[in-house]
Amino acid sequence: MERWAGKVALVTGASAGIGAQITKMLAQNGMKVIAAARRLEKLEELAAYIKREYKVEIYPITCDVRKEEDILKVFKWANDKLGGVDVLVNNAGVLWNETIIDGSTEHYRAIMEVNVIGTAICSRELTRSIKKREACGHIININSIAGHYAESLNLPLSVYCASKYGITGMTHNLRNEISNAKLNIRVTSISPGAVDTYMLSCIEFPEDVTKRDDVGMLKDQDIADAVLYVLGAPPHVVISELIITPHGLTMGSALKKQQN
Repeated sequence: MERWAGKVALVTGASAGIGAQITKMLAQNGMKVIAAARRLEKLEELAAYIKREYKVEIYPITCDVRKEEDILKVFKWANDKLGGVDVLVNNAGVLWNETIIDGSTEHYRAIMEVNVIGTAICSRELTRSIKKREACGHIININSIAGHYAESLNLPLSVYCASKYGITGMTHNLRNEISNAKLNIRVTSISPGAVDTYMLSCIEFPEDVTKRDDVGMLKDQDIADAVLYVLGAPPHVVISELIITPHGLTMGSALKKQQN
């Protein structure tokens, strides 16, 4: 991580859960972190905590990744005030606990706009900034095992799995495009299993899954540690995909076990 000390990171969806923990860890490791999310009051609470505990500053800024103008505003601010973004963590994401066959069109759109289109716009802007400055950078997409093994997730998740398969494909496309353009940007997809956050607490599990622990839960710290690991790889190494599940247990295997 030493080579990223003093560099600028942008974390979307930073107000809580995985995003907040990633923000803390990057700041603790010497990066200038822009914490972006819709809820400014939560970001300011996070900034105060980090300043108190780690004696470093972060930069909270309101951003709804469904709004392109918000994303452009964040990147302009970063360029003007901090010289540009070097590391982008595309963490913002939403899901709804409903089936596709009975689901809301509004929710379909919200999931795709946040999880896929917002990620694409942020990645485009990071790439443009790096190209203009002739710098090096890293894009980290917080993906999900839902973007690899949807068949094992017997849960009502609307089009969430479709959005995460989109992130898997986008990550591959980005890596090829960046390579073709001869830009010094690494691209990584981090795909966790179930993480014990507020977003997951909204899911109604099947009746025969009697305890949330039966599903196998990761902690937000586990994902933050993975981000540090990916960033800490030597410059000649690209960690393309990192799949993280609880030791000896995955969501899919737990659900199948309960349903048999």
